[in-house]
Amino acid sequence: MACFERASPALKEILLKLHRSEKPMELDHHLHEFGSVEYHIQSSASDQYKTYLSISTPLLSHGGQLSHELPRSSIELVKGLCSDAVEIVEPAREGYQLTLKLDFAKIPHGKDSVKIITQISTVQAVILSSQLKELLRNVSSQDASQGKYKPIKLVYHPREPFFVIKQPAKITTVFPMRFKENTDVIIATAFFQELMDVGSSEAWTEAPHCTWSPIPPPELRGELLEDLSTNGGFVTFDISSRHVEGKRLDKTVWSLLNFYAFVKYHVKCTRGFIQRRMRNRLESLVQVLYKENLKDEQNEKKVKGVRRMRKLFSFSRPKMIRRRCNFANKLKRIRSRVKIRWLSRFRRRWLSISKFSSVIGYKKLD
Repeated sequence: MACFERASPALKEILLKLHRSEKPMELDHHLHEFGSVEYHIQSSASDQYKTYLSISTPLLSHGGQLSHELPRSSIELVKGLCSDAVEIVEPAREGYQLTLKLDFAKIPHGKDSVKIITQISTVQAVILSSQLKELLRNVSSQDASQGKYKPIKLVYHPREPFFVIKQPAKITTVFPMRFKENTDVIIATAFFQELMDVGSSEAWTEAPHCTWSPIPPPELRGELLEDLSTNGGFVTFDISSRHVEGKRLDKTVWSLLNFYAFVKYHVKCTRGFIQRRMRNRLESLVQVLYKENLKDEQNEKKVKGVRRMRKLFSFSRPKMIRRRCNFANKLKRIRSRVKIRWLSRFRRRWLSISKFSSVIGYKKLD
């Protein structure tokens, strides 16, 4: 809905840059925030100390009728930001609801300049807050006297209306919660239940009482069905007189205007946190599985090496016998090939059998 900080960070940075520049700057810049808020900053090099700031912002409307003109009370509050350095230009530039003329020559340098420019950067928050204050002040007293407390439907964004019911002892604000995704509904429901538990504790007794219900509260009976059809339930805050006294009024009004934005911010951060934890958990599991696969591969390599060594030295029994026979045959061949030269002479001379011839002849007997 709006920014958590009252001052626009981008607008503040641009104005500080223009104020601190030593040389005149030619600037014609359009700045968009939240898709619906637009700033137009114009500065001329011929006039260094004069800067024009035009603002276009959705206004808080009563009921379904959208308003485009600023109420007089809002304009008076804008004048009070810095009466010396800010001047309202009438009429405003075409396409914008408000145009301010900033005189940097009247803004002192140093820490005071940061403070003053920060106040000027809260112009959109001042306009929006003043509207809610004005609507609360102008509630009809006839319904309260008759015991009828008619809800006031306030619309800043078409999809984010909320209701204000003014009663004698308190002011009740009801926020119908709608979400696009089912996961967001689950996260938001848990957040609302935790918000009720924390709000009911002793440490937060002075805070506005918070309740959440999946069905519309009794104060919204008779409202349109399209306003009561939600998937996230209804969040109700009871605001007493001590919450709107003095400076607390601005804080309370700004918190109500930013409640939708705060819930969306919490849901988005929670979803991102859950997804980040899931990714980290998945990465840790993948690392464990990867390490196990490395160990298995190393073990398989060791087993394969042992099997190869066993294959080199393991032979069957027939193969062993065959190898032994082949080895014996090789030895025989080696023995047969060994020759000693003098051994043949020795054999013929000394080991040969002599032949005898006889004079007497013999006849064969028949």
